[in-house]
Amino acid sequence: MPMHVELVSPERVVFDAEVTMVLARTIGGGDVAFMEGHAPFLGALQTHTMTFFLADGTREVAAVHGGFISVVDNHVRVLSDMSEVSSQIDVARAERARDAALEGARLDTDVEHEAALRRAQARLTAAGVVTA
Repeated sequence: MPMHVELVSPERVVFDAEVTMVLARTIGGGDVAFMEGHAPFLGALQTHTMTFFLADGTREVAAVHGGFISVVDNHVRVLSDMSEVSSQIDVARAERARDAALEGARLDTDVEHEAALRRAQARLTAAGVVTA
């Protein structure tokens, strides 16, 4: 029996499907895989990619920019202020954001540049342009 997953942002449902497994990166917990029958779980997410293994054997990758994940009774809910599945990512825009963040990081050690770089890297990884 597959699990149901919902990835939502304040504006919309980004992804909603039946899956056999979810891979996510949590703050302080590292990479975590969730499969059918997983114990209840609540965690904070890092800015990174999430991989959803769909019941039909395909995969969907999303860039998730922080947020929370909850797993209860084979239902995975991901709440994130910003998230995009790979097909929604504007690669050229993500590359420009990465380049701007790299340039800004060279000029100073602003934490915002580092966060922008992590977001751009997650988008480009989800889009399959670069590997993690």
